[in-house]
Amino acid sequence: MTEDNKWKIHDLTFRERFVNRICDIGEAISSRITAAGDLSLFSFATLFWLFTKGPKRETLTTSFYNIGVLSLPVIMLTGVFIGMVLAVQSFPQFKLVGLETRLGAAINLSLVKELGPVLAATMLAGRVGSSIAAELGTMRVTEQIDAITSMGTNPIHYLVVPRFLACLILIPGLTVMADIMGILGGAFFSIHVLGIDWSFYWEYSRHAVGLYEVFAGMFKSIFFGGAIALICCHQGFNCGAGAEGVGKAATRSFVISFVMILLLDLLLGIALDNFQHLFFGGPGGVV
Repeated sequence: MTEDNKWKIHDLTFRERFVNRICDIGEAISSRITAAGDLSLFSFATLFWLFTKGPKRETLTTSFYNIGVLSLPVIMLTGVFIGMVLAVQSFPQFKLVGLETRLGAAINLSLVKELGPVLAATMLAGRVGSSIAAELGTMRVTEQIDAITSMGTNPIHYLVVPRFLACLILIPGLTVMADIMGILGGAFFSIHVLGIDWSFYWEYSRHAVGLYEVFAGMFKSIFFGGAIALICCHQGFNCGAGAEGVGKAATRSFVISFVMILLLDLLLGIALDNFQHLFFGGPGGVV
């Protein structure tokens, strides 16, 4: 084999590898776009069945209990420790500039506007979202969803709408519980451990946190709950075959939900800041 032929074979191999790599990238992008479109259609179908024919009472009650009541312990525990952690991490910096009495304002404002809704949604995605994806994925693998369809019942109406409605309605209450427990945990640690005067602590907190801040946190949580329910149900409905497929669906549901929570938090935070600046004269909004 001549030297020229060797270089031609080498060039052809490199060209094939380059083309295959481009094809892999294109296939990955195409699959992501297809998945996003399929999720959009799935969401529209869920909203259609929600507004045209509400869920049955027995399925809704079960979803309310599994999603709301059983999530309370982990939400409360998380809220308490987050409030204490905020106190521990913020106190040295506030003390450095002589503003330790304003620690309560910073802790409670952070909890009510940002950390409370985000942490409640994250716990909901981890405890409830993965469970929903695994449950529906198992039903898909064992052909129970196909059996429901063959009996003339729409599986989205029967399985998805109750879970979506439960997440949408109950997550504001879970967010409020996370806020309350975080405020109490931060106050306990700040007053009894760090020695901050309780009157100044609560007085500055009262001026920093108002009804608008509480509304902003609860408003964002509604979008978080809806996104978690739709993403996890969609992953369960479209999981792969076997136990491995169910496990991957549960993992993907949490990862995608967490990323979506952060993205929605950013976008809604910008929108609410601009709204406050425009209509209430609050701090400068973000364009």
